[in-house]
Amino acid sequence: MTSPAVTIRVATPADVEALLAIYAPYVENTAITFEYEPPTLEEFRSRLRRTLERLPYLVAEIPQADGAPAIAGYVYASPFKNRPAYDWAVETSIYVDAARRRGGVGRALHNALEACLAAQGILNMEACIAMPPNDQDEERLTCDSARFHARLGYRLAGRFMQCGLKYGRWYDMIWMEKIIGTHAPDAAQPRPFPELTAEELAACGVRM
Repeated sequence: MTSPAVTIRVATPADVEALLAIYAPYVENTAITFEYEPPTLEEFRSRLRRTLERLPYLVAEIPQADGAPAIAGYVYASPFKNRPAYDWAVETSIYVDAARRRGGVGRALHNALEACLAAQGILNMEACIAMPPNDQDEERLTCDSARFHARLGYRLAGRFMQCGLKYGRWYDMIWMEKIIGTHAPDAAQPRPFPELTAEELAACGVRM
């Protein structure tokens, strides 16, 4: 369940500046993402719009001291692969403001995302996670994301060795997977996210 202090809603293009402010430090200061430069506002806005055509893009808001809401993190799903046979699987991404980590924001975001994906008919959640050499925490990259996903019920599905170069260091990448539905041979085609009703979103802990 979402903490009463955290509100989850669907992202809008008006959120892009706040979302990019959360994401940019991960690009500039960590190996959590393998991007070298933060995207422009225009590119980030385009990414958000493309995602929302079929899949969830959610933000978490926490009230500030004056009561006004502030975005504390975001989560979204991307197509796992473009072939139609992969339509029941998605790749997930989650970013929390560094000042809000370990406060329940990430779990609240993930729970809402999982509920929305299940309502759509998605069956597999796949997480692509950068890992430091020998799984030893270091300044720019720890194993925290793998630990976080394991607590949420993901299992290790595979590992690619030294496949990403950033800051002059080679990093591994692992895939972790969570199954959230039944793999029937006659599985219905997943519904696009925009087709979920306000009532269905509310049942997922999400507001518009």
